[in-house]
Amino acid sequence: MSIAIVVEDKLRADINVSELQIANESHMHSGPATDSHFKLVLVSDDFAGKRLVQRHQMIYKILAAELQSPIHALAMHLYTEEEWARKNGKVMPSPTCQGGSKS
Repeated sequence: MSIAIVVEDKLRADINVSELQIANESHMHSGPATDSHFKLVLVSDDFAGKRLVQRHQMIYKILAAELQSPIHALAMHLYTEEEWARKNGKVMPSPTCQGGSKS
């Protein structure tokens, strides 16, 4: 089973998801890893009243095993439904990696 599917299954089991996007961005980074760098966009009213750090902590707890290995980096964009509507359902594209052999 792919890491993205595992992540999706775990998040959907623990959070009331309105919108979920998981992008494998490993190809944008140095090294041979193919399932190590991900971008997560998650919209849930479970985030209402929570500061950004608290939202991140929720995800860290759910994905603790995957963040030990194989996930090396996880860009998180976490919104309530109201915040997502104000953003018109858009997030900034991830920057190209400048580390390792890419620089």
